[in-house]
Formats: sequence, structure tokens, C-alpha cells
Amino acid sequence: MNHGFKSLLLAIAMSALFSGATHAKDEPKKATTAPVVAAAPAATSATPATPAAAEKIALLDLNSATQKELAELPKIGEARSAAIIKGRPYKGKDELVSKKILTEDVYNGIKDLVIAKQKTAEKKK
Repeated sequence: MNHGFKSLLLAIAMSALFSGATHAKDEPKKATTAPVVAAAPAATSATPATPAAAEKIALLDLNSATQKELAELPKIGEARSAAIIKGRPYKGKDELVSKKILTEDVYNGIKDLVIAKQKTAEKKK
């Protein structure tokens, strides 16, 4: 083969090589790994999924809980926990709404986490 022909073949090969690389950049990349699946969030005792789940955890008693314990409930904080304590005693946890201490929305967020226990009278000896 003569030198000119070899140069032509080399030029054609290089052109084909580079034109293929240019097109490869324009095409969307295909995933080479399996898709990442997010893990399910861990269950916490602060937000039970069902009322049955709430029974398995220790419910916070509205009539005896500390302000700090109440403040840790979802959407409660220091001001609402102080109002809950000020409104004691409660015959039922739904009194938080009827006494206008909490809105229905806030109450719905904690109703499965709280209880209003009643003091029992001591038996006479």
C-alpha cells in the first residue's frame, strides 16, 4: 500500500471513531447499577401508626405528666404544655378540645399518645 492510501484509511478510521464518540455523548446515559430504594422510616414510639400500636407503648397521662414530657408531643411545645397543665384535671383526653386548650388538628396529632387517668380513692381500712 502506498503512503497516501494508508493516510486516507487512517483518516477515515479516526473520523468514524470520533463521530461515534460524539454521538455517544449526545445519547442519554443508561443506568448501569440497580436503582436505589429508600429504606422505610423506622417506627418510633412518638408516632404510632394505629390506635392498637398506641396501646403497646406507654401512654402519657395528661393528669400527671411533666411540662417537659408534654412539650415533647408533636405540635405541643412549651406554651401548649403549660396550658394543658393549667387545665387539669381531665376526665377524658377529649377535654383538651372541649376546654379549648388544643385545636382539633393538634389534638388529632396526639390523641393516640395520651390518656387521662383518674385518681382512684384509697380504700378505707
